[in-house]
Amino acid sequence: MEIPAINLKAIILVHWLLTVWGCMILMPQSFAWGNFTVLAIGVWAIAQRDSIDAVLMFLMGMSLTILTDIIHFGIFFSLNDISAPTSRFSEGMAILNLLLKPATCFFVYQMYRERGGEYNVNFGFPSVSRNRDAYQSIDHHEESSGAANPFNQPQDGKPGVRTY
Repeated sequence: MEIPAINLKAIILVHWLLTVWGCMILMPQSFAWGNFTVLAIGVWAIAQRDSIDAVLMFLMGMSLTILTDIIHFGIFFSLNDISAPTSRFSEGMAILNLLLKPATCFFVYQMYRERGGEYNVNFGFPSVSRNRDAYQSIDHHEESSGAANPFNQPQDGKPGVRTY
């Protein structure tokens, strides 16, 4: 079964709308700053269609906002408080935004792989790999013109200029 291709523009639009509605009443400014910053990185991923870095940054930001949203909900939501309808709507949209983020991360990861990203995430640290495609075999040594005349001397026997 093939995974359906979801447009990144639609993902950004849905999360932007839910974030705006979630920020209407109770959520602090840190909730808005975190989510809108990640959405701005998503706009960068839309603009740079071939950039692996933009999609990876969007994926990492989205997964990080899952954790920060849970912390915000734990601190700022009250279960015993009977809220106004607008407050409940805002809370519901923020929770719906959080519930959609794991699915978004899944689809963005698929986009990351389509753009040429590796399965393992590389943070730029040096690593040892066993890729031996760049090595040449010593069994099949190609004879070059320099190998027949190793000291770069002219054929007539006169001493030539040596190159170092």
